Amino acid sequence: MGPCNGPEERKEQLMTIHIVDIEAVDTRYTAQWKEYLPKQLRHATNEKVNVISGGETPQATTPGAFLNFGGTNVYKSKQLETIGEMFCKGQVTDGDYFLYTDAWNPTVIQLKYMAELLGVDIRIGGMWHAGSYDPQDFLGRLIGDKPWVRHAEMSMYECYDDNFFASEFHIDLFTDTMMDNYNVDMDKAIRVGWPMEYLRSSLDSYKGMTKRDLILFPHRVAPEKQVEIFRDLAERLPQYEFVVCQDYQLTKNEYHNLLGEAKMVFSANLQETLGISWYEGALVDAIPMVPDRLSYSEMGLDIFKYPSAWTENYDAYLHHKDKIVAQIVNYMENYDDLLPNINKQVTKLNKEFFSGSALYEAISNE
Repeated sequence: MGPCNGPEERKEQLMTIHIVDIEAVDTRYTAQWKEYLPKQLRHATNEKVNVISGGETPQATTPGAFLNFGGTNVYKSKQLETIGEMFCKGQVTDGDYFLYTDAWNPTVIQLKYMAELLGVDIRIGGMWHAGSYDPQDFLGRLIGDKPWVRHAEMSMYECYDDNFFASEFHIDLFTDTMMDNYNVDMDKAIRVGWPMEYLRSSLDSYKGMTKRDLILFPHRVAPEKQVEIFRDLAERLPQYEFVVCQDYQLTKNEYHNLLGEAKMVFSANLQETLGISWYEGALVDAIPMVPDRLSYSEMGLDIFKYPSAWTENYDAYLHHKDKIVAQIVNYMENYDDLLPNINKQVTKLNKEFFSGSALYEAISNE
């Protein structure tokens, strides 16, 4: 690799959108993003798209998390090496856009360092999924509000020209926490839908499957997901089949088959900034039963939300258990009558939360 040259020696070229991707885990949506997002961006923007990957991805995630705490840093370090080589070879030019599909990536600080010192006028966007500012996320639980992590998150936020969030709840969660110690530039925070329009067609074949009296828990088995509530409900309602999806080593196809056969997906989550699994369920006509809190409050139709107080912790669940049981029975026994409402829910989610249109527009705007 040759020495890095200054701006006077760079070659002229058209704008390129560089996707600094999140590592792809086969059982999660991240693998689908790796396949579909570059195509969707090219189609929507008519710009050149370049993917900056970190190579092979550790498939064994840290228990309760959605990535491998060690492997993710190996992955990111390889991405940084690639970005550095691109600058040295003059492959990053004025007008380029770097899109981090996981904003919690410290390499954005080194990217900003290189761009500013080498005089390359780029724009950077980051898609926020979670962080220590959420006390229910694993970063919030394991690291909490230690100064180093809060400073790091605020530094990354400032590096991004566009900070993308999938819900207003998530924006409020970030800014309300950070404003205790920082002056947060709210103009940098943008609410966009996540670019998951591919799900509508990819799940088509699972819609219309024969339903059975099946209720799914499609979330990670982690403290903030309160799986113990679901397991207790299974004992109370033996007439229905309850399945915790993570209890099994399911392929994506096997998981989607279960969704297609299920009449309901259930959540008692204490942490959720979007919620992909309940959207997938609704796409294949599974009733979403979700608490009226977190991102669910702005996303869900009233008919599918139950009072937050019913499951704010396990003791609250025990106090309100009879009401939850009655609600489940009502949903299951009146499934066919609820199908029009499921369709209305899907329409809302498609338009407002699971379309990349606003994201693509923000990237295209200079």
